[in-house]
Amino acid sequence: MGIPFSFGFLTTAAAYDFVAPTKEIQWLVSVFAGIIFSLIVYRFTAIFSSRLVAGYRKLTGAVKVEWNNRGFSTFHALFAAFTSLYLLILSDLFKDGSQEKLVVNRSSAFSNSVLSFSTGYFLTDLAFVIWNFPALGGLEYVLHHGLSLFSIIQSLLIGQAQIYILMVLFTESTTPFVNLRWYLDTAGLKSSKLYIWNGIALFFGWLVARIFLFIFLFTHMWTHFDEVKQVVPLGFYSLLAVPSVLAVMNLFWFWKIAKGMVKTISKAKHSK
Repeated sequence: MGIPFSFGFLTTAAAYDFVAPTKEIQWLVSVFAGIIFSLIVYRFTAIFSSRLVAGYRKLTGAVKVEWNNRGFSTFHALFAAFTSLYLLILSDLFKDGSQEKLVVNRSSAFSNSVLSFSTGYFLTDLAFVIWNFPALGGLEYVLHHGLSLFSIIQSLLIGQAQIYILMVLFTESTTPFVNLRWYLDTAGLKSSKLYIWNGIALFFGWLVARIFLFIFLFTHMWTHFDEVKQVVPLGFYSLLAVPSVLAVMNLFWFWKIAKGMVKTISKAKHSK
C-alpha cells in the first residue's frame, strides 16, 4: 500500500510506490497556501513599512491593520491577474478546438490550484473585514467577497464554468491601483502627481477590466449559451445572477472613481 505524498506539482509514484493525492486534498493544500501566504504578506508589510515608510509608526492601530491588509490584497491581485491572464489567453485550456470538452467543462490541475489559492485569500480577507467591521469595508465588501467565495467554491466542486470565474477573477487587476490611491491618501500625498496619474490609471483600468470585460463575459455567455445551459442548475442560475450583481456594483464604483478623478484633476489645474 502506497503512502500519499505531494509537493506542489512534483509527485513521485514510480520509485517509492507513492500514491498521488486526490484533487480534493490538493484543493485544500492550495486553500491553506492562500491563507498562509496572505498572513505572511500581512506580517511582512508591517515589518517593511515600519522600517521604510515615514510615519507608519504614528498611524493608529486600526489604520495599521488596513495598511497591512491592503498589502496582501495587492499580492493576491497580482497573482490573480497574471494567472488568470495566462489561463485565459496564453494557455490552450480554453482555446477553440484545443479539447473535445465543452468550454464550460474545461479545467486543469493548475486552474484548480489558482481558484483554491484565491479561495484562501478571500476567506482570510473576509475574516479581516468581519472582525474589524466596518473599518475595512461595509456590507458591499462582505457581499463582494461572499459572492466570490460562493462562485469559486461551486465551480471547483462541479468542475464547470471556470472560464467565467477566471474572467471575473482577472478584475482583481484593478486592486493595486485602488490600494495605491489609499496609501497615498493616508501618507498625505493626495496632491502629488503620482496620486493624479494613479487615479487616471485606475479609471482606465477599471473601464477595461471591470466594464468592458464584463460586457465581453456576457457576450461570450450569450454566444455559447447552448454550452452554458449544460452547467448544473445551481451553477447555471449563479452564472446569470452573480456576474449581474457584480456588474452593477462595478458600475456604481466606476461612477465614484470617475467623479473622484474629475475632482482631483480640477483641483490640480486650479492649484497651478
